[in-house]
Amino acid sequence: MIIGLFIFAFGIVMAIQANIGYAPWEVFHVGLSLTFGISIGFASILVGFLLLIITTISGEKNGIGTVLNIILIGVFIDLLLFIGIIKLQTSLIPGIIMLIAGLFLISIGSCFYIRSGFGAGPRDSLMVLLTRKTKIPVGICRGALELTATVIGWFLGGMVGIGTVISVVAIGFCIQITFKVLRFDVTSVKHETFRDTFLFLKNRKKP
Repeated sequence: MIIGLFIFAFGIVMAIQANIGYAPWEVFHVGLSLTFGISIGFASILVGFLLLIITTISGEKNGIGTVLNIILIGVFIDLLLFIGIIKLQTSLIPGIIMLIAGLFLISIGSCFYIRSGFGAGPRDSLMVLLTRKTKIPVGICRGALELTATVIGWFLGGMVGIGTVISVVAIGFCIQITFKVLRFDVTSVKHETFRDTFLFLKNRKKP
């Protein structure tokens, strides 16, 4: 799960450093960071907790992995940006290549931590919720969420460019391709709730 979260954050930072327009959720997070004077990672954490509330009310089961997703991805983003391990691109073609690679890393990271069964991240819980409720393919649901985040983030001042368009169009396909290659059905996972984790740890303590 934690490896998946790090891969996911690495993909996000690659999309940011591609410098051809932020990926949808980052348009939103950057817009929030500019509006409220906070870091991108902290903005991601705030959005994550808001989505956690929404998905919990809607009946999605959350667990320790959901909370770790919210916190660790934000922390990893700020850390990676701070140490500068991923260099900012200054031309279009390398930027596009880095962006697409970042989208596939985001997809792989999503597969890893969802499959761990400790609770999907809040954005993925919302994606799964929409998929279950509407019966629309997961890629289309994800794409719709990305588009919504982009529009709101743009109004808040987040940078929109060709990379944003590529991300909106490609993220759903990247997820569908990645999940298919890894033979992963996102709706088949039975996530462990906080209560499940507590009972498991409690039983392990018994002699």
